[in-house]
Amino acid sequence: MSDAASTENSTAPGETVRRAARGELPEWAEISPARREHMGRVADLLAAWADSAGLDPADRDRWVAAGWLHDALRNADPERLRPLVPERFRSLPDPVLHGPAAAERLAGECDPELCDAIRYHTLGHPGFGLLGKALYLADFLEPGRDFEQEWRGGLARRMPAEMDEVLAEVLAARIQHLVSRRKPVSPETAAFWNAVVGKK
Repeated sequence: MSDAASTENSTAPGETVRRAARGELPEWAEISPARREHMGRVADLLAAWADSAGLDPADRDRWVAAGWLHDALRNADPERLRPLVPERFRSLPDPVLHGPAAAERLAGECDPELCDAIRYHTLGHPGFGLLGKALYLADFLEPGRDFEQEWRGGLARRMPAEMDEVLAEVLAARIQHLVSRRKPVSPETAAFWNAVVGKK
């Protein structure tokens, strides 16, 4: 793993984050039962990776909380979320508004790295630290998704020891999927790709 195994936190976690580390969702969460199951699988994967990486208990809790909070508004009406996010996010497609909206709800309760991991978990971001990269990957690699299971399972087993290599492979596949469907690649995703491959 190329990044440091621990992250310095400048903000003490708020009650919502502490509860999420125990698998408790905030009262403002809007999710379906299937979405809750997905969030639990992401949190479990992040917990396993944190243990493998030897993270301290506080950082492990942040990783688990990220898994439980990243999709907390996934089933909310995007048109209701749009005015709640900063201007720069309002033109995002409906399926990705929930990340910025959840990060806004968590403002003041999470450190910048955790909030950014949640904010950009669907797009990626060139400024991601270890947590942002791990959440981006866990969201894609969790075992409940029903596509390319053998390939994704193999990638998940290489984590966290080969995080940068796995990240490059996943990011390439996601960008190729967008291109094949003639969908735009967001500036954040393009910059994330450039940052990832620029390290090689």
